[in-house]
Amino acid sequence: MKNHMRFDVLTLFPQMFEAVLGDSIIGRARENNILEMNFIDIRDFSTNKHRKVDDYPYSGGGGMLMNAQPVYDAYMSVAEGLDYKPFTIYMSPQGKVFNQGIAIDLANYEHIVLLCGHYEGIDQRVIDEIVDMELSVGDFVMTGGEIPAMTVIDTVSRLVPGVLGNSESAFTDTFSDGLLEYPQYTRPEEFLGKKVPDVLRSGHHGNVEKWRHQQKLIRTRKNRPDLYEKYIELHPEEKLEDEE
Repeated sequence: MKNHMRFDVLTLFPQMFEAVLGDSIIGRARENNILEMNFIDIRDFSTNKHRKVDDYPYSGGGGMLMNAQPVYDAYMSVAEGLDYKPFTIYMSPQGKVFNQGIAIDLANYEHIVLLCGHYEGIDQRVIDEIVDMELSVGDFVMTGGEIPAMTVIDTVSRLVPGVLGNSESAFTDTFSDGLLEYPQYTRPEEFLGKKVPDVLRSGHHGNVEKWRHQQKLIRTRKNRPDLYEKYIELHPEEKLEDEE
């Protein structure tokens, strides 16, 4: 993974992004030039005097479709002059479902372009021309690709070296090893009659790690039995005792 990553977002609503990606961890990484983000308004590339970017689909059907030309020209405003093709993702409910494994793969790219659809989608011809991957954030339909794109940017960005204060954090998170994260506690030692587990105050690192792993298994089995079953298929020796 590189210490600098560039994201270019092609969107009809560039103003949406700064509110989410301009502050906190991501905002600081941008200030420190670890992350670079550009939000490109597709309407700026419309040849229509009213900045129109959509039209009715051929053969009918409900809704409007984004035209190929302004999308392509917006993309070329990013790609033209580069000696490489930036990896380009179209946020679409027809795409692969985004997960931590895909995020880890994407963090190895130096430059990613995210294309946000709207209305009923985008003319297939421009998708075929510029898109390397179609990506979905789940089996549901949203009004546009902007919020899914923010999700991808945030998830991938925190894997870039230097973005998180603790470089280990990204690799001990939920899903990093196929399991959900263990419960965590901070001060005070007692709250509403509930105490921090003794093992976490023991100072015995081996016992702490053992407890954490056990809690990950318990939590994953309870909340995501699908992930638990996959994990146990690979690690049958770790099956929880009450199942044996």
